Amino acid sequence: MPSPLLIRPIQEIAARLDIPAAALHQYGPYFAKVNLDLTEQLPAHRGRLILVTAVSPTTHGEGKTVTSIGLAQALDKIGKRVVATIRQPSLGPVFGQKGGATGGGKSQLVPHDRINFHFTGDFHAVAAAQNTLAALIDSHLYHGNALGIDPLSIDWPRAVDVNDRSLRDVVTGLGGRLNGSPRQSGFVITAACEMMAILGLADSLADLRRRIDRIVIGLTHGGAPVRASDLGVTGGILALLADAIHPNLAQTTEGTPAFIHSGPFANIAHGTASATSIRMALGLADYVVNETGFAADLGAEKFFDIVMPATGLRPDVAVMVASVRALASQSGQPQVDLAALEAGAANLERHVENTRNFGVPVVVAVNRFPADDATHLDWLVRYCENKLGVPAAISDVYGQGGEGGRDLAEKVVASAPGRAQPLYAAEMPLADKIRTVATRVYRAAGVVFEPRAESKLRKLQETGFGTLPVCIAKTQYSLSDNPKLLGAPTGFTVKISDVFLRAGAGFVTAVSGGIPLMPGLGREPAATLIDVDAKGGITGLSV
Repeated sequence: MPSPLLIRPIQEIAARLDIPAAALHQYGPYFAKVNLDLTEQLPAHRGRLILVTAVSPTTHGEGKTVTSIGLAQALDKIGKRVVATIRQPSLGPVFGQKGGATGGGKSQLVPHDRINFHFTGDFHAVAAAQNTLAALIDSHLYHGNALGIDPLSIDWPRAVDVNDRSLRDVVTGLGGRLNGSPRQSGFVITAACEMMAILGLADSLADLRRRIDRIVIGLTHGGAPVRASDLGVTGGILALLADAIHPNLAQTTEGTPAFIHSGPFANIAHGTASATSIRMALGLADYVVNETGFAADLGAEKFFDIVMPATGLRPDVAVMVASVRALASQSGQPQVDLAALEAGAANLERHVENTRNFGVPVVVAVNRFPADDATHLDWLVRYCENKLGVPAAISDVYGQGGEGGRDLAEKVVASAPGRAQPLYAAEMPLADKIRTVATRVYRAAGVVFEPRAESKLRKLQETGFGTLPVCIAKTQYSLSDNPKLLGAPTGFTVKISDVFLRAGAGFVTAVSGGIPLMPGLGREPAATLIDVDAKGGITGLSV
């Protein structure tokens, strides 16, 4: 077993999975892209897929990434051939509130500073592809608009990987005729743009081309969809993403292999590592630990209802990450005590019930924080086993690495594989799909569609997009679309304010609760703590 303090050359990590050197394209000594062609030489589904999800988080996160990494290390320690599949970090959270997205303590992806900043350049490629298409659209309008695009219908924002509320709504083309025609537009954060979703869901270069072709950028004056293929620009966009589609191989603090690839947010996109990386990992390992974003009402639901039907990747078991402080916060009380924990545990019960309804067994990982009271941790384990009827284990992978996750790993291995199923059929109308998720997962009393959203849903249904799944963009801090409704609320109404077609990605995004697709920075962003030392090392990066 590699030393937990030593970063191994990437060739050694690849050798652990029998990845041939010829399949590697190295980015320095510790990272490499693995040629996608390798997947064709591997078994289709050798390993079991473990889906890591969580209860509703606090603003600081509850350790879902550290648990995913630590569980992979723990499976490694008990003799299993394992790969972790993790999303790439976005600079939005890195410079914003949460900090880095590479785990922490003795369960990290390493070197964490390189991974959080730039890595292999995939995020830059995605933003370049998104922005190049935007520029080509505006250029087409400037040079006569031969396709007859209605400028008011254009739905293709630009992207930047920074939290910047000032760019949510902008007017482009100001300054006179030479600068184009003025029109209202905006920016989304790169992790929320359609190009990121396309990269994450495409399973081959040919599929990536098909998805770019079918992007709908707007409508003609007659109401017909205008696609990227109509502009004749697919090849140029594909060239920007041709390297990015290959999965990135890295390692954890204990030398466990990890694919870190694509980075869609789970509150406003589908929120999981790329299909290419998960598929490759399943052909290389006996167990694949795949993290999904935010809580189970977001990342897990979207995996079952969007990713699974699109890719055929079917989870065998779900690990539900919970913490004493997260559940205590769901009580609405400021203190962390047994009464608050008991009141907030309804949130865990709801997430466990929802996840089991998708057809997979659940194992609860009680993520230990240094300040946790042992009696609270023990109570939570007993609550899971006796009240919820699911196995649970205290996980201290932050403090102990893989050794602190042995009990969790053994309970995951002992779980019988489930038979995961999506919540709704493709033939169900879009509005009914939204109602199904809202009432059966969020437990809303109903859904109200604002006139703009209702009109767009009707148009999408009429123009043949009704079979697509729905991606509901909402707050991560509540099971509802109101971040102030804590615990396991019922009786509320979900309000859908807008709808966006993401034809290339293959889903329809419905916006609830006024959630922005471009976050903003807080009063004291993490960027103020980050610096570079005299030797070029990055300091102050929170993990």
